[in-house]
Amino acid sequence: MTSEELDIEFNTAVERVNDHSEPFPADFLLRLYAYYKKATNNYGRPSSKKPIINAFKTNALFQVQDISEDEAKQEYINLVNNYFLYRK
Repeated sequence: MTSEELDIEFNTAVERVNDHSEPFPADFLLRLYAYYKKATNNYGRPSSKKPIINAFKTNALFQVQDISEDEAKQEYINLVNNYFLYRK
């Protein structure tokens, strides 16, 4: 897959998540958050008003620190595709 094709699939997956109206499981959201941040090279500090949420987000980011942006995009795509494939 070319870099352009990966970007298109990634953006499509992001749109699917944003268009979804039902709540996602918290662990799924944390993984999406980490892969999205890594894929978009956005390393800003988590900005939740609750310190515990920031701690979970920071931990999620720490877990993906050793993968590339393209790998993060692919993992994000895989997560989204699997979620929508196997959800009720």
